[in-house]
Amino acid sequence: MNRTASEQRQLLKRGRRPTTYRRIVTGNVNGKSVVQSDEPLLAYQFKTVAGYKHTLLWINPAIPDLSNEQRFDRYPDSVVPGPGGTSLHFVTFPPGSAFADPSFDAEAAQEEALVRLRGLADHFEKEDPGMHKTNTVDYAVVYDGVMWLELDDGETLHLNRGDVVVQNGTRHAWRNKGTKPVTMLFFLNGARARETSQA
Repeated sequence: MNRTASEQRQLLKRGRRPTTYRRIVTGNVNGKSVVQSDEPLLAYQFKTVAGYKHTLLWINPAIPDLSNEQRFDRYPDSVVPGPGGTSLHFVTFPPGSAFADPSFDAEAAQEEALVRLRGLADHFEKEDPGMHKTNTVDYAVVYDGVMWLELDDGETLHLNRGDVVVQNGTRHAWRNKGTKPVTMLFFLNGARARETSQA
């Protein structure tokens, strides 16, 4: 699920510190709240896109049942939760110039995304890379940096650190038009699909 110690050493040799997040999970033992786990999570660094990082902090694929201990001990079949489920992600987007670099291999990047971002990357549009829509209500927080949100018909919103977007199952893309990486926190809430009227 995370990088190995040798991969961490390679990052340090190249002068880059790996990004880690501390995840603390609580639980109940004999009716008392306790720490179930307290561990660092190393961000996944995409091999095909320099500077693109993803950390899946937690997922409940469906409505959690608190009578059972909550666990996240294997990478899920989909990072997009079903109705009533949730998932929490940190994502670092490199500047858009990373995708314009002559060495960028779009096909290899798509293949890697289909493995790492299962259930999400298959919604990315081929005609308009990055545009996608899922059956979720997403809370998207600009954690560090400056980001652009693109909606239909080219409508674009400029977002600063601390800005929050509530995405109600709408078609959108995140665009880093700046020169520095941008880190965002995404909380996905699984929802029922929008009913479409048939003529």
